[in-house]
Amino acid sequence: MNIKNHRNNFRLLAFVLMDVMIISFSYWIGITYISPIEGNFFDIDYWYFYIIVIVVIKIICLAIFNLYKLLLDFVGFSEVMRVLLSTILSSSIIFVLFQLTNKTVFPPYLFVFTIPVEFVLLLAVRFTKRIFISLGLNSSSRSKSPKDYVNTLVIGAGSGGKLVLDEVLKNKRLNNKIIAFADDDEEKIGKRLNGIIIVGPIANSIKLVDKYNIGEVIIAIASLDSERLREIIELFDIKKVKIRRLPLMTELRSDSYRNIIDIKIEDLLSRGVVQLNNTGLTDFIRGKTVLVTGGGGSIGSELCAQILNYSPKALIIFDIYENTTYNVQLELQKRIEEEMLETKLITLIGSVYNDKRIESVFKDYLPQLVFHAAAYKHVPLMEDSAVEAVRTNVLGTYNVARLSDKYHVEKMVLVSTDKAVRPTNVMGATKSICEKIIQYFSSISDTSFAAVRFGNVLGSNGSVVPLFKKQIDAGGPVTITDKNITRYFMTIPEAVSLILQSGVYATGGEIFILDMGEPVKIYDLAEKMIRLSGYVPHVDIKIKEIGLRPGEKLFEELLLDRETHMKTENDKIFIERNGKPKSIDEFINEVKQEFEVINNHDVKVLVQKLATTYIIDDKSSNE
Repeated sequence: MNIKNHRNNFRLLAFVLMDVMIISFSYWIGITYISPIEGNFFDIDYWYFYIIVIVVIKIICLAIFNLYKLLLDFVGFSEVMRVLLSTILSSSIIFVLFQLTNKTVFPPYLFVFTIPVEFVLLLAVRFTKRIFISLGLNSSSRSKSPKDYVNTLVIGAGSGGKLVLDEVLKNKRLNNKIIAFADDDEEKIGKRLNGIIIVGPIANSIKLVDKYNIGEVIIAIASLDSERLREIIELFDIKKVKIRRLPLMTELRSDSYRNIIDIKIEDLLSRGVVQLNNTGLTDFIRGKTVLVTGGGGSIGSELCAQILNYSPKALIIFDIYENTTYNVQLELQKRIEEEMLETKLITLIGSVYNDKRIESVFKDYLPQLVFHAAAYKHVPLMEDSAVEAVRTNVLGTYNVARLSDKYHVEKMVLVSTDKAVRPTNVMGATKSICEKIIQYFSSISDTSFAAVRFGNVLGSNGSVVPLFKKQIDAGGPVTITDKNITRYFMTIPEAVSLILQSGVYATGGEIFILDMGEPVKIYDLAEKMIRLSGYVPHVDIKIKEIGLRPGEKLFEELLLDRETHMKTENDKIFIERNGKPKSIDEFINEVKQEFEVINNHDVKVLVQKLATTYIIDDKSSNE
């Protein structure tokens, strides 16, 4: 810390001395050469006195305008104006001061010379580092050889493109060399931005990859919608280039900084902005106490973040895993403080299968809305740990539903899965039972119970996306279970937005089905992720089939039949028509008595009694 302070003090002293020399030089030139020409001869005996007064006034003005607290990498138009205003103001003070002392030392026309000279020289000192960086003459640039740089194409020659250029020039860790900008604006095409050519239209920019040996593309248009972003990304699908981008305007919060970020697979699979009934959501959540079980997980944490947008009275995060829950708590508490929200944040550790612990939460805080996201979701792991799948998914859901009824919760919403439809694994079978629990309690309670069923969420814990990314970073191979396997995908924010909207629509017993669009082949997903990382599939990174895992399907089902399912106000949410719910109390009692004293296979047989469409894969059972 002392070394840093010494450096800062030395830097400040060097700047002040440089400014003293510039100011003295400007006035010395004016007095020596300009005044005699105009017939005014300066008495050298007064020089030292007057120049000390001038320098002191000038340095004070420069300090007042914060011109000694600059980050030289970021000097720009604001600093130009401050130097100009400081020069004019200080010169005016000096002129008035000497006029009031009845000493016609400096005639007015002298300032016509000294002001521009002083302004240019003061500015030059402060722009020196920016000039060196722009010319590639800074020390960090000299330490790199041409082969260390990646030829880069920037899509967008507006403010975003300028921002990228500035970031590349000042950030020593970046090794990009911007070769060209591409834009669709005909007025920009053929012109230059900071000396770099602007080409277009964007659709033709693929030709530049081979022509200029482009290794990276940076998309720098903040106003793009997700569909246009996807189109631009897919332009380079067959090329070996890494693609990055600036955040879109829709992704930025007020405190966000626009860093250059990697393209994510979500950018290719996202289906645009979800249209929500914000008025309905505000009425649904504002001023209420909301409990989110599994609030530290992928879905649960996003639920908490979005619920906070609608001003609940209190938000309760409940989860068994302390690490992620703590991180969520820190993020939400920071938002509450920065945005001065009145929501009280309550973070509790515990499991939903511990009926005494979860009841203490209901009893102490009396939640009015409950979103139940706590569950085990990993298919292969649960095949060998069926007891734990039943304990958390079945008994945990039963506990939360029973307590929602007992403590008169207004609405409880279960987060379900497409794997509950004709399940072939114990995880899906337990979630099928969870849906039956919800429908049963809806038939006997004043509380409105509902379930929301959807497919895989991109980037969630346990999804293929983080796994593929690790495998790509490690040099491959990327492993897939089967070349023909397909899955439905949705981004976490989109899924959570629709869960909340379903909560608004819920009146009791519904199973809401989210429109997941078209299924995606996991093989295609792997190829896209490899290309987005700047590699060629099957050449740079291999793709290896390893066979289906225990309990895994080739195709998942949502049973979304637009002809028979009821529509809602949101065109992405449908309601499955259901038969009369069955009593589940007898089954739950049997589960409590037997599930911990029987083997893994017999637990699955027990589950099959209520999840009657569940097909047990004996090969996956671990006796």
